Amino acid sequence: MGRRIFRHHSCLFLFSCLCFAAVSRCATEPYFDAPLNTTPVRAPQVGSSSQAPSAESNKSEQATTEEYTLSHDRYEKAVAYSRAGYTLYFVSYGLSGIVLLLILRLGVAAKFRDIAENLSDKRWMQAFVFIPLLFATIDLFNFPLRAYWHALSRHYEQSIQGWGSWLWDWAKGELLGAAFAIVIVLILFAVMRRSPRRWWLYFWFPAVLILLGVIVLTPLVIDPLFNKFEPLNKEHPELVASIEKLSTRAGVPISPDRMFLMAASRKTNAINAYVTGLGASKRVVIWDTTLKNTTNDEALFIVGHELGHYVLGHVGRGFLMGAVGLFLALYLLFRGLHWVLDRWAKDWKIYGQEDWACVAVLLLLLQVLLFFSSPVINAVSRMEEHAADVYGLEVIHGQVPNSEKVAAHAFQVLGELDLADPNPPAFITFWLYSHPPLAERLVFAHSYDPWAKGESPKYVK
Repeated sequence: MGRRIFRHHSCLFLFSCLCFAAVSRCATEPYFDAPLNTTPVRAPQVGSSSQAPSAESNKSEQATTEEYTLSHDRYEKAVAYSRAGYTLYFVSYGLSGIVLLLILRLGVAAKFRDIAENLSDKRWMQAFVFIPLLFATIDLFNFPLRAYWHALSRHYEQSIQGWGSWLWDWAKGELLGAAFAIVIVLILFAVMRRSPRRWWLYFWFPAVLILLGVIVLTPLVIDPLFNKFEPLNKEHPELVASIEKLSTRAGVPISPDRMFLMAASRKTNAINAYVTGLGASKRVVIWDTTLKNTTNDEALFIVGHELGHYVLGHVGRGFLMGAVGLFLALYLLFRGLHWVLDRWAKDWKIYGQEDWACVAVLLLLLQVLLFFSSPVINAVSRMEEHAADVYGLEVIHGQVPNSEKVAAHAFQVLGELDLADPNPPAFITFWLYSHPPLAERLVFAHSYDPWAKGESPKYVK
């Protein structure tokens, strides 16, 4: 399960802007990638086992799951782990903002610019010097928090990834981010030079194309760099046949050669499954940890949920909303950049908006924009995730016996294995939750049965 409580705030400002746009949320965000989706649960079962439930117990108790419950020990761990994550989320935003502000006020960004310009008169060469220097400095200050979060995840047995493997993943991410940043900044500054007053508009066009490319290419190019994938049909042909039947019923058929098993157990104890990519890159991905801890029927519900995002138009609508969000973000960055330069350009030794040091200013502005836009983005996401829950329940009805109980038990397994917070504050739910609270999803799944009431299902007729 990808707990995105703690983000990499030192990423390229456009890439962050793409995250702000949330275009890829429906297309690539895993169904169980809901780090903050729980509500108050029933009192912990004192005296129950303190260990995570085994696959056998998970697969034999689904018929009794009516509400989210935790053993006493896992209740305490879930609270501690989640609250630490909330704290790190806000601390990381604050730290990134302070670091960027210091880089500007102390003249570090201007110094990096001078170094780049002294080494070469060519703009593209200057970018190859300035961007790595700036981002390496930011990441140096963010690294302790990232390492601390990984240490916490290991302590609470969410992650089993060794430090060597984790550092290698971090290094690969840094290299990819630096390469991506250089390309985007060069494009941005080229547009700035051609149109100082309309760069935010003209840059929007290539930015949207880049965003679309990221969504399409991520499962083909980026994901394999960090995880191992193999055909799902190799070890689970029965499940492949069921998913193929399910996707055909949903109207978005996915062939067996686009169904993959990800070796997540090398790095995590969390469970996940998702549909990702667009066009030729569209595929179903199921983590091996999911199949170890859930039944095939529960995995089908997870896949059904993800298919719902496609069928209900969340992908296309998300892309359009993201493009609009990116448009607004770039305009606000343009206005904010001039507002900042009018007041502090001299103190920060910045000569104008085409100065390389302005990258740090844009990053600082984006930190503020991303932070305060989070509740809006997450509110939209929660509505779409609920709709996908409904679709998932409806599309597996008739193919999976006791589908409501199967779905409810899938949520129970998620909460127990991923240490979902049993009692998150209302403010945290409002600000951080990208999915509806897990306990609400579980109760809804268990009770959703329009067929028994003689009612028509909402989506799958």
